[in-house]
Amino acid sequence: MLAVMSDQSTAGLDPEDRKIVTLARSARARNAVPEGAAVRDETGRTYVAGSVALPSLRLSALRTAVAMAVASGATSLEAAAVVSDAEQVPAEDLATVRDLGGPATPVLLAGPDGEVHTTVTAG
Repeated sequence: MLAVMSDQSTAGLDPEDRKIVTLARSARARNAVPEGAAVRDETGRTYVAGSVALPSLRLSALRTAVAMAVASGATSLEAAAVVSDAEQVPAEDLATVRDLGGPATPVLLAGPDGEVHTTVTAG
């Protein structure tokens, strides 16, 4: 059976924030990785990634998405989303978002079902 994200799980979110949660969830599922992430830059462009686990390189999905934004010329972030089993966003990931987006950048953390259970700032 195909799991569909419930409208209730993101009902209170801005449509653009719902979009990055959906993109993060899709990256996680499509790539069969522990976490997916998406970030939105200052122009509204989105960058989506899964976690990277190579013998010589390990990156969280959020760090990978931020790196993709930087490599594509983004100069700031509006928001970030992570879909994971984790209870919280690691400090290192928040620091990466803060480096590009600033301390007030919201970071949404959702479970595999797409329900956002934590929103923090990169602060």
